[in-house]
Amino acid sequence: MGGAQVVVVGGGVSGLTAAWELSTSMPATTITVLDAGDRPGGKLRREPVAGVALDVGAESVLARRPEALELMAELGLDGGVVHPVTTSASVWSRGRLHALPKGTLMGIPSPARAARGILSDAEVDRAEHEAPWPDTDFEDVSVGDYVAGRLGDAVVDRLVDPLLAGVYAGKARSLSLRACLPQVFAAVRQGSSLTAAASQAARTSALSPEGSAAPVFAGLRGGVGRLAEMLADRLRARGVVLRSGVIVRELNRDGVGWTVVTGPQPSPQRLSADAVVVAVPAAPAARLLASHSPTAASALREIDYASMAIVTLAVGVDVPLQGSGFLVPSVEGRTIKASTFSSSKWSWTAEAADDLSFLRASVGRYGETSDLQRPDTELVAIAVAEVSEALGHQLPRIVDSHVQRWGGALPQYTVGHVDRVERIRRATQALPGLALAGAAYEGVGVPACIASGRAAARAVATHLRGSGEGRGRMTS
Repeated sequence: MGGAQVVVVGGGVSGLTAAWELSTSMPATTITVLDAGDRPGGKLRREPVAGVALDVGAESVLARRPEALELMAELGLDGGVVHPVTTSASVWSRGRLHALPKGTLMGIPSPARAARGILSDAEVDRAEHEAPWPDTDFEDVSVGDYVAGRLGDAVVDRLVDPLLAGVYAGKARSLSLRACLPQVFAAVRQGSSLTAAASQAARTSALSPEGSAAPVFAGLRGGVGRLAEMLADRLRARGVVLRSGVIVRELNRDGVGWTVVTGPQPSPQRLSADAVVVAVPAAPAARLLASHSPTAASALREIDYASMAIVTLAVGVDVPLQGSGFLVPSVEGRTIKASTFSSSKWSWTAEAADDLSFLRASVGRYGETSDLQRPDTELVAIAVAEVSEALGHQLPRIVDSHVQRWGGALPQYTVGHVDRVERIRRATQALPGLALAGAAYEGVGVPACIASGRAAARAVATHLRGSGEGRGRMTS
């Protein structure tokens, strides 16, 4: 009997982590990762800007969750872990930058008066007089509708919406309270006020698992993209096959295993597997599962995605950039939704080039795609103009720029998302040797995706051990 053969469909951090976990727990397993992208890593990616390799996707991870830091340690990257020099962000509201109130949770201020300036006096007064929610035993509701009902529309429009846009590129009035703010959801259903629930959740999130104060975010010297690069290198060293530019067209049952079909329809290539990890976005996952589980495929099709672009700029070093950056409420009518002052936020970025400062701007909210159709030169010009306007002075000459487009990058956890995922999980339990992973399910951040990949690998390992660790299947 040969060792088991496993195919991982998707080479983002979820798929790479699944392969890493399997190669660790079942080293005799033959593992192949098939990825449609031009290189492994998904949204963890670095590109040169003015000769410096910078993150053009995710640039930090949540430090309060252990998964990303644990994986960095396994890969020997823990010596390069860094934390932001500053996390002091602003909100560009009503024509000027205002400091984001400390102690807020996803934009919910506690107390409301801390947001004065971003909010008018009348809006602060409305928020301080929290209205009751008519029914505590609700199944789910959008974050925006719930917060607006209790604290007023302005809190949603000028605080909550830009924060959620930063995480999901989504809109507060469609994103699920239960999925996006689970601690708050649980507390308010038990009768807590929204302000108290958000305040408690904010305090808890600022603590380490041991209960001490801890940094909220972490990065890697040289960029978080190094995590994916090192992971891919280590997988190859273990004999894992990583194939880029490969689209998986079909998954077919083959006795007790699976056949993975790639390549053009006239000349398909088939790869046999004892188990498959599907770590791609919801739409391609639905297509692959449609003939095996219509229920799961139908629920997957309900998960929509937002597209976005990251514009990275290299400018003169004399730019007075205070804090880590700023958020832009959609009610301001601007094109950019946020800007990060990379050289102020990360010491390694400031040290990377003595005569340059780096910053980036993000474009793209759910349902707003017209701006993303603009050519790169226009997006760069818009980013320069709007960042300059927010700062109150013109940025110096742009030395270099880079535009990274992320089509269908961020899943939208709309109302009912938790139940939707439960339906998907229940339905796919009936498919032996198949596991799902990725940002579509229980979290969009890097640690959540890593957790998803590990969980999928453990499920596959349990299946393989129960079936004798594979049958030494062949590729055709």
